[in-house]
Amino acid sequence: MKQKTASLALLLALCLCFFGALLIACDWEYEPSDSDVFSRELRGTWHTNDPDSIYSGTLLIDYDRITIMGYGESQTPVPWGNDAARPFRNFTKGAALKGYSEEGYIYIEDIGILQAGIPYTYWENYQPQDYRNVQFLSFDFGGRRETLRKE
Repeated sequence: MKQKTASLALLLALCLCFFGALLIACDWEYEPSDSDVFSRELRGTWHTNDPDSIYSGTLLIDYDRITIMGYGESQTPVPWGNDAARPFRNFTKGAALKGYSEEGYIYIEDIGILQAGIPYTYWENYQPQDYRNVQFLSFDFGGRRETLRKE
């Protein structure tokens, strides 16, 4: 009887080890059911994709925060500049702002006010020379497309 109990305990321990290894290998991350967060694919550091762009900036997107860097007023070309096309022009720069994503929109709270949703497009592009997917995030500001690439 002792041998049967020992075998059963060993089998249970092996099953627990297998499922633990499976969770680690799948990079499973616990997320609470809180809906006011950024989706996982948006989290990370995003840089302007076009090095010759008029505007340049970086987005740092975390669980429920977004930090906008760059995209300052000094980047608007004068005298022919269209400030309406400057990305994230009405948001505080360099501070972690509360925000979340939902159904193709990013919502950002600035100065205690939840701003209207900003539509975005997310896609991945496989790069065979690097053997990896490159992620892109695109917005439209004042009729001008701004595309960012995930670092």
